[in-house]
Amino acid sequence: MSAVTEDLPQGRDRAAEISRGVSRFLAERDECSLAEFTLKSGRRVDLIALDRKGIVTVVEIKSSVADYRSDKKWHEYLEYCDRFFFAVAADFPLEMLPETCGVILADGFGASVLREPPEGTLNAARRKALMLRFARTSATRLHKYIDPEWIRG
Repeated sequence: MSAVTEDLPQGRDRAAEISRGVSRFLAERDECSLAEFTLKSGRRVDLIALDRKGIVTVVEIKSSVADYRSDKKWHEYLEYCDRFFFAVAADFPLEMLPETCGVILADGFGASVLREPPEGTLNAARRKALMLRFARTSATRLHKYIDPEWIRG
């Protein structure tokens, strides 16, 4: 077994812990979040959040340096949000992350912002489409939770 393969379960566990901490943090900021959200482009973001004003935040979780180095798609997420963050654990070398992105430090219990991102502005049509997708995804997930035997036909 290679070192990369041996790292996979640990990386998944760490990513899940970071995701939980960031989700709690976003909820404390009165932002509703969804994990593993699929954009219209077909790309899937780790976390997307929506605040009361309709500001859209995307958070890309990086569980390790190898995870960060292998990710070439995060640039594509920028056009789908007002704010973009990387979320990492305390031992991640922060100097690797671009200065133009926000940084969240997280563990399984919570998170804090180390660097706020510059705020962008989604165009109105994309914001509307994204908010509809967010609402429909939320409702579908709730339905599946309430009625796990339901099969969509």
